Amino acid sequence: MALLPPVLGFEFRSPGPMLIELGPLAIRWYGLLIALAVLLGLVISSRLARRRGFENGLIADLLPLLVLAAVVGARIYYVLFEWRQYRLNWLEALQIWRGGIAIHGALIGGVLAVIGFCRWRRLSFWSLMDVLVPSVALGQAIGRWGNFFNSEAFGLPTNLPWKLWIPVASRPSGYLGNLWFHPTFLYESLWDLGLFVILLVLVLRRRADGQPWLPNGAVTCVYALVYSLGRFWIEALRLDPLCLWGALEDGNCLRMAQVMSLLLALAGAAGLVWLLALQRPLPEPGRPQA
Repeated sequence: MALLPPVLGFEFRSPGPMLIELGPLAIRWYGLLIALAVLLGLVISSRLARRRGFENGLIADLLPLLVLAAVVGARIYYVLFEWRQYRLNWLEALQIWRGGIAIHGALIGGVLAVIGFCRWRRLSFWSLMDVLVPSVALGQAIGRWGNFFNSEAFGLPTNLPWKLWIPVASRPSGYLGNLWFHPTFLYESLWDLGLFVILLVLVLRRRADGQPWLPNGAVTCVYALVYSLGRFWIEALRLDPLCLWGALEDGNCLRMAQVMSLLLALAGAAGLVWLLALQRPLPEPGRPQA
């Protein structure tokens, strides 16, 4: 996966997107990584949910709805901002296996699914979100390696000791002569892994009376703030941003991921001030039992 040339440092080269390809049988690295992330997320979130007093099997009940909503949201979000690519053949918008999803769309879809689930099952939205977000961060850390195998979501050209080789077919037209690029997949994966550890510690920590150390929603706000700060600076390096308007080629691209990251960071910071400084509960979009 990674070679270590003498003196120069780490050189990342993808072996290709396919793990196994035997006739009609094809297993992609990306699919395997997503499956691994979902499985680990189920195990970790289920254990955290039990510590918070949720019933056994709750996360397993939520998981199919959550995964479906996240995938649909991620695809719709991507297609909306890349409609010029699909407007002449809109059926391609349904071909998600060919790539094209966005994490912010997945987050929007997932949050809507959790809100609906909490209202249906009469649960606290913020309490449930707090046990889910560590698994979300871990899933993002794992999933970013799918970008490595697909040779996508890479950054600007670089000659740093750590660098990513991109095949000519995957390079943007203005960078065909460049061999090495920033491994932005690695930057975000490491950032998300560190965030997972922080969130896990926050969820597990208890007060002397056995209650959670932080009020409901605080862990979710930490996730929104810290993830978004990392994504904001990493997005500035990438060569394949979704643009709110303009295009990267003409130099006036307003990067949608940076806009969303800024909004989420502000929301997370405001939520922490509301909870910790003002000591007031967040508005509850779920329907917890009285």
